[in-house]
Amino acid sequence: MKILILGRDGQVGTALTGVLAADHAIVAFGRKGADLAHPAGLAALVKREAPDVIVNAAAYTAVDKAESEPDVARLVNADSPAALAAAAAASGAWLIHYSTDYVFDGAKAEPYVEDDATGPLNVYGATKLAGERAIAGSGAKYLIFRTSWVHAPGRHNFIAKMLSLAQSRNELRVIDDQVGAPTSARLIAEITQRAILQIERDRPIAEGIYHLTASGETSWNGYARFVIGEALARGFPLKATPDKVLPVPTSAFPTPAQRPLNSRLSTRKLRDALAIDLPNWQDDVMGTLNTILPETAR
Repeated sequence: MKILILGRDGQVGTALTGVLAADHAIVAFGRKGADLAHPAGLAALVKREAPDVIVNAAAYTAVDKAESEPDVARLVNADSPAALAAAAAASGAWLIHYSTDYVFDGAKAEPYVEDDATGPLNVYGATKLAGERAIAGSGAKYLIFRTSWVHAPGRHNFIAKMLSLAQSRNELRVIDDQVGAPTSARLIAEITQRAILQIERDRPIAEGIYHLTASGETSWNGYARFVIGEALARGFPLKATPDKVLPVPTSAFPTPAQRPLNSRLSTRKLRDALAIDLPNWQDDVMGTLNTILPETAR
């Protein structure tokens, strides 16, 4: 089975390339080989590579910048997924695509299920929702995984940012009224691999949308406290301690794009479909934290 991965250099794309290469023939492209800001070339790419499964991990994820670049965000998050879905439908390939908690408005008191009414609050969420709808209406065989608060090794993630700030400051102010589940790119890649194995064995899960996050929930403040506490326990030198991570409302940090306060996604549909359990968010974060902290601090 041949797998075409788009978005090779992003958090999820990097994890996918590592996980899927062990058991599958893969071909992976970053922006240079497959720029989703130019959807017209995607059909030719799919025709040339003739994959059995297309995994689209590319996206426009600059949430605030999207407010001033809606046309670019729509090209990448809606028009290109539509082009990929049309190419997949024409070739008979499966399309696996990733979406976001930002398709919801965050007003619900409980975790969102897949068929809850959507209502994005910002351009990013609206373009991701448009991409979902284009794929669902394309006639392609597809799986869409909505996820949230994605983290991975590297410098550009919440974990690394909190550790950096805690090294230089005695006190941090972190939002406590947005709630969700931190989810690793590695977990997303491993669940994607499991879904692909089902396809390969001619026992695919039902087409459609699934929520894919680690289990449990926390606020950004609770997330920061956990990361800082674990780092200190391993001897990593920090000025700030968990009790010095002060809770503040979202209004304390105005941004161009409004965020949903409730980003909790129910994963029951996915767990039942694949007969799996999902790790709690703390254990999942530990996997990323292990790669960020220097070996000497463990």
